[in-house]
Amino acid sequence: MDIRPIFSTLRRHKTAAALIVMEIALACAIICNAIYLIDRRIDRMARPSGAVENELVRLQMPRVSLDETLDLNAYVARDLAALRAVPGVLHVAAATQIPYGNSSSTSGVRLSDDQVNNTLIASPYLGSEDLLDTLGLRLIAGRGFNAEEYVDMARIDAGGEDSKVPAVIVNRAMAQALFPGEDAVGKHIYSWGSAPMPIVGVVETLARPNDRSGPGDATMLLPVRVASPNLNYLIRTDPAQRREVLEAAEAALKRIDPNRVTVNKDLISELREQYYRQDRAMAALLVVVCIALLVVTALGIIGLASFWVQQRAKQIGIRRALGATRGQILRYFQVENFLLATMGIALGMLLAYGLNQLLMARYELGRLPLMYLPAGALVLWALGQIAVYWPARRAASVPPAVATRST
Repeated sequence: MDIRPIFSTLRRHKTAAALIVMEIALACAIICNAIYLIDRRIDRMARPSGAVENELVRLQMPRVSLDETLDLNAYVARDLAALRAVPGVLHVAAATQIPYGNSSSTSGVRLSDDQVNNTLIASPYLGSEDLLDTLGLRLIAGRGFNAEEYVDMARIDAGGEDSKVPAVIVNRAMAQALFPGEDAVGKHIYSWGSAPMPIVGVVETLARPNDRSGPGDATMLLPVRVASPNLNYLIRTDPAQRREVLEAAEAALKRIDPNRVTVNKDLISELREQYYRQDRAMAALLVVVCIALLVVTALGIIGLASFWVQQRAKQIGIRRALGATRGQILRYFQVENFLLATMGIALGMLLAYGLNQLLMARYELGRLPLMYLPAGALVLWALGQIAVYWPARRAASVPPAVATRST
């Protein structure tokens, strides 16, 4: 098809053509970045924690006694023994942090004692025996902790030769960051004090408790028992029994101390849902924005095409009278729309890049991958062809005799 008549017509309708080009350009810029943001949110919500979330519950019931002579180690040990006796409990452990929790404790990690700056920042999980099995973490190298490697936090705080952490288990992300291309098991790191901490195992995945811990994905398990009344008690059970076991566990601790107050009683799967609630809301909002933009753009294309059909009724009739087929008239409007969409998309890609640069500077968003630009272009090209089809079909259906009589 000769496109010179199309350009000639567009030059006579510069304002209308410019408006539709700008509308498509703005839609392209916003939609490309919105789709990228949606994809980022979906990736974030799909991140695995490494724990068997559908088998875990969390119970937090701090003591209310102000007795300073209370043996907190015995207090925690008594609670764990009571929880293990609850029917349906497979594993139970006390932990300072849990996935999707409120805690954001971090520790600097070095590769030598005299290193000034930390190699990375890691989130440490401290807990009692059986924490590894309770979380259901999968070891991909090395071993779990031996019984004699567990130490009390009080001994660490006391200092001296016996205050070192005898072993550490790291996640894959931390192992690769510290020792890229090497086996981390058997290597030593420095984090708590000046004594080296040998890496005895590597787990596939163990996510940070939350994103407030800073950038990175490094986490580590330490065989350190913390005697605190505010510990999280993690209980692993059959997924179908989680609520029943959680209620029974709460009742078991109430029998020990009726004055205890339940601070947190959660299914870990529900904690995950709550943790990503804002991400889901943001993704849904962006989807609505994209749909609204596409609808507005489509209506603009339909309106402009319908207006031009009315304005060119006599021209269409003359072409029909000279032998133009309905298919040729239909293709004319489709090619015209394709050219307008192409100009708008080309401008929109530049605007999309500029908008991404602004978001990178203001909100630390990553660079927009180039793959989103052709994806947005294809969507808008298809939208333009669909939107212009009905006005173009109506134009192609006008009988030549009627069109040539129009004024």
